[in-house]
Amino acid sequence: MFSRVLVANRGEIALRIIRACKELGIETVAIFSEADRGAQYLELADQAICVGPAKSIDSYLRVDRVIAAAELGNVEAIHPGYGFLAENSDFNEVCRSCNFTFIGPTPEAMEKLGDKNTAREMAIAAGVPVVPGSDGLLESEEDAVVAARKIGFPVLIKATAGGGGKGMRVAMDEGSLQTSISQAQTEAKAAFGNGGVYLEKYIDRPRHVEVQIIADQHGNIVHLHERDCSVQRRHQKLIEESPSPRLTEATRKAMCDAAVRMIQRANYFNAATVEFIVDQNDKFYFIEVNARIQVEHPVSEMISGIDLIKSQILVASGQPLPFTQADIKPFGAAIECRINAEDPDKNFQPCPGRIERMFIPGGLGVRVDSHAHAGYTVPPYYDSMIAKIIVHRPTREQAIECMLRSLSELRITGIKTTASFHATVLNQKEFSEGTVDTKWVERELLPRLKV
Repeated sequence: MFSRVLVANRGEIALRIIRACKELGIETVAIFSEADRGAQYLELADQAICVGPAKSIDSYLRVDRVIAAAELGNVEAIHPGYGFLAENSDFNEVCRSCNFTFIGPTPEAMEKLGDKNTAREMAIAAGVPVVPGSDGLLESEEDAVVAARKIGFPVLIKATAGGGGKGMRVAMDEGSLQTSISQAQTEAKAAFGNGGVYLEKYIDRPRHVEVQIIADQHGNIVHLHERDCSVQRRHQKLIEESPSPRLTEATRKAMCDAAVRMIQRANYFNAATVEFIVDQNDKFYFIEVNARIQVEHPVSEMISGIDLIKSQILVASGQPLPFTQADIKPFGAAIECRINAEDPDKNFQPCPGRIERMFIPGGLGVRVDSHAHAGYTVPPYYDSMIAKIIVHRPTREQAIECMLRSLSELRITGIKTTASFHATVLNQKEFSEGTVDTKWVERELLPRLKV
């Protein structure tokens, strides 16, 4: 087991990792930028090291400074959390070359799965259903036209690198195909340094369902069942839950089994999420693998009782998983709401600033992951998420009631947050019936609210 770990991240995920390490008897070294200097959670680490100015490109994304902090802190391993360098295979390789254990997959597995086109080919080889699409990356406009005619319009143009909806466009017909491809390539090149794109059949009104995986270095792979992440805005997840509503047991089992096959094919260990879309006929298709822990991992922890961060650390240290698939018996329903410092009434405009008052909800089945507090200043340089409220109750109906109660208890003044918007979503008939799809918020809810 490691004796000292560097936490190469900030905010609530940094605090989450520090807490897991403390329970394992592992000392921690936290890093911070000048914007995060004085953050309370840094006091819980055994050491805190500044890695640069406020902007992430000058601090949290500086591989040399993160590695220097690891050397100064005399650590054995580095946990990247999510975001920043978490899926950067070059950083992963640098960690290995500097004799630091990267708490995650190997650089080779990360690089393969990080390229969506390569991952798609691996899925096909593993017998995992994929959305009909082009044979590899598009080399020319003529290739795109041929592929699109074969697939059938509308088609989805997708960047092979990155995520978050960047480098994605929908082409309804041949007339819009060329422009859409050019826009997707330009955006992908700017965002990820890779302008490669490919085509997929556009699935109308899909649900987004993903499977949580944890695998050790001894060939043991288990899934912690699925999460539904269909409540989204501009490809960004807002609410996550497990189990996925309206998913048949047969489809659930087939999807989880497919996710395990995908990870086996990739020769992968540590935590991963295999993501799928589900069409209106309950057919599911692989879309990508996230080779890291995810924001919504607490949902899977709540229904399974398994600490995923601790499991990551144990696996990275070479230990076998202390449980098998037969040991994982999910109970109840869990829902997570991401509380962002944004104003829903102003097109979700970011609202950085000082939190004057913050009252956190609690009670049976309520968990709040947050680094924020009264007096904390939300900086404008990073993701706007300041808290996650997670509830777990025996039934979905009870979980919804518990979340609504928790959202009503939450008090944050000084800045605007998305808490009231989440309550609005949970009160909608479509959510209670489980018929929400990934475009529902933009297509139906926001026009209904005139936002």
